[in-house]
Amino acid sequence: MAATTLPEANKASGQAPRRGQSGHYELRARLGEGGFGEVHEAWDTRLHRSVALKAIRHGGATDTDLVREARLAASLRHAAFVKVHAVEEDEAGQFIVMELVHGRTLKDILQDVPVPLATALDWVRQVAEAMRDAHASGLVHGDIKPSNVMVQDDGRVRILDFGLALRQDALATETVSLGDVAATGQTDPQGTIAYMAPERLQGATPDPRADVYALGVILYELVCGKRPFATLHGLALAAALVQTSSDGWDYPDTLGTPLIALIRAMTARQPEQRLESMDEVAERIAGLTGKPDVTAPRAPVAASAPVLSRRAVRIGAATALAIALAGGLWWQIAPRIGALTQTTVPYSEAIEMEQGLAALKQIDVPKSLDEAEAHFDRVLAHNPDSAAAVAGKSIISTLRYIGDRMDETWLRKGDAGAQQALKLNDQLALSHIALGWVRDTQGRRDDALAAYERALRLDPSNFYALWGKAQTLRHTRRYAEALACIADAARRFPRERAFTDELGAVYYEQSDLKAAEQAFRRSIALQPDAVRSYANLSAALMRQNRADEALRVLQQGLQVRPSGILYTNLGNILFLRGDYVAAAEAFENAVSPTRGSPGSYQNWANLADTLLWIPGRGEEARQAYEKARVLLAKHLERSPNDVVLVSRMGLYAVRSGHKDEAPALLTRALAMAPTSADVQFRAGLAYELLGDRKRALAAIAAALRLGYPVKYVEAEPDLVALRRDPAYHAD
Repeated sequence: MAATTLPEANKASGQAPRRGQSGHYELRARLGEGGFGEVHEAWDTRLHRSVALKAIRHGGATDTDLVREARLAASLRHAAFVKVHAVEEDEAGQFIVMELVHGRTLKDILQDVPVPLATALDWVRQVAEAMRDAHASGLVHGDIKPSNVMVQDDGRVRILDFGLALRQDALATETVSLGDVAATGQTDPQGTIAYMAPERLQGATPDPRADVYALGVILYELVCGKRPFATLHGLALAAALVQTSSDGWDYPDTLGTPLIALIRAMTARQPEQRLESMDEVAERIAGLTGKPDVTAPRAPVAASAPVLSRRAVRIGAATALAIALAGGLWWQIAPRIGALTQTTVPYSEAIEMEQGLAALKQIDVPKSLDEAEAHFDRVLAHNPDSAAAVAGKSIISTLRYIGDRMDETWLRKGDAGAQQALKLNDQLALSHIALGWVRDTQGRRDDALAAYERALRLDPSNFYALWGKAQTLRHTRRYAEALACIADAARRFPRERAFTDELGAVYYEQSDLKAAEQAFRRSIALQPDAVRSYANLSAALMRQNRADEALRVLQQGLQVRPSGILYTNLGNILFLRGDYVAAAEAFENAVSPTRGSPGSYQNWANLADTLLWIPGRGEEARQAYEKARVLLAKHLERSPNDVVLVSRMGLYAVRSGHKDEAPALLTRALAMAPTSADVQFRAGLAYELLGDRKRALAAIAAALRLGYPVKYVEAEPDLVALRRDPAYHAD
């Protein structure tokens, strides 16, 4: 293309003309944008060389900022950093004259073809070695990302745009936050956020460990072919990075455990747990290069590897490792285990167990249970007598039962797994935790609490034991004890969503809806892709007669992922609005085998309630109630003293035509929980269907006094006659 003088090119781009003082730069192709302005290729007519010109963007940095950037970049001696030739000035302001680098950015390369592992490690090593020099000079880049790393044709890596660089100062009070990123006028804010260390997104002063984190994310993207949380954007992406650990990121089975361990060490959420320097990063990569196990799958050990007897494994290192892991002592033994295993076989029981347990925390994230199970299966492939892995699989089976699947087979498998784990090692906290989850789900709450107490005696800080205990205390309506347990757990695990959800559930069940709302909102902030929190928040809003807000929350949740619980709440809102056909469609999704939970008696009951309003679908409604009654009977058989189950069975018995069973169930439910608004409402509706208007009026009045929403009473078709009764309005 013909050379274009600087003023002509700027006219074409709509910007004010710019020219060096002596007018010896001819502007050519626009190369892109840096942190503070546009970058163009130019020809230096005086020295006869191609250069890159970085011009200030109007409304962005000040001239002082630009000079500061140039001085910072010029102070760097490593060959990987782009050289600064000069700072020029014209009537429009200042601009930097820099070395013109030919090549492709990692961002462009990643969008094109997969990167061989050896090449990826070489590129990351080069960046680490260059940044080691910058850090030694007291400089932090602050914006390492694929678009700021260029690979030349000869394979050399160049680091661009030190525009956000800061001199590290132990006494500094200046911080860089997400707001600061926006303030710089960056054109790729999502790219910047994706590689920002969690502490920087929260406003912490950057130090070399923030650059280590960013480079770790780049290494992950190079070897995995995607960024962590690739589908999230904006504040949801920022929240995910702040609140989640790289332990739970998705790693292909083709990656060896040493490489995964390096990525995790570079991207640890807490800075103090991260590799401290780029020197350590470069040394770790050098140690990996050429090792046969870097790319080997984390699957069974080769036949030539030494194999211990099952008995020796059970009573030896594997058992000690499992006990330490379940007891939260992995950090104490990791260096020793790593030294023993990394040099022998491409497998580590410790890492597999740790990653499996981390995945268990993400119970309503798609495939998290599958991921956890894969880790536990790898352990069992090496050591069939691993109590920790057996216990982990037991918990998975129980979670699958109480999730959207609700198939009795899962609960039976969970029970068998817990028993086997205890047989293998009854001194392992995780074995007792697995039993606790099963017993709680079976309604054997005293047994569950006893199992959790045994687990906590073995390991007082075990996340899963505290989580299970809090749930069981709530299920038994021992709310004061549940709150105390949740408070203790929250102090130990302030960033874990599970305990915030439990807190909201306790408040919700006690009709403290404002407090429940706040807890569920915090849960979403902690983990924006957990759909159950959206469902919980929408339920709290609906109970406060804020249906429009609840609907917006559900729409946000469904954008994250379809789920039976979201469809259930959506159906409830549509039902209250009188859109019964659409509500029935939502509830049909809720019982769908592919989108919902066909094993949930509540979903079938909701569908039946809605079908009653649609002419010609009465028989379908009765069949749905019968389905709900049959499913509920299995739960009631295991938990005969669960008041919620008893009251619902009384109502479903009437609805499905088994009216003779209802009176005893209703009397029993009211005696068990006379202050429950939900129990009083179900009893009132059932009594009305049985023709006992006096008891129906008394129960409905009690429900309203206890906080049951008037909207729900007015939306019930079988209470039309009761609402016309003068006695209904007497209160």
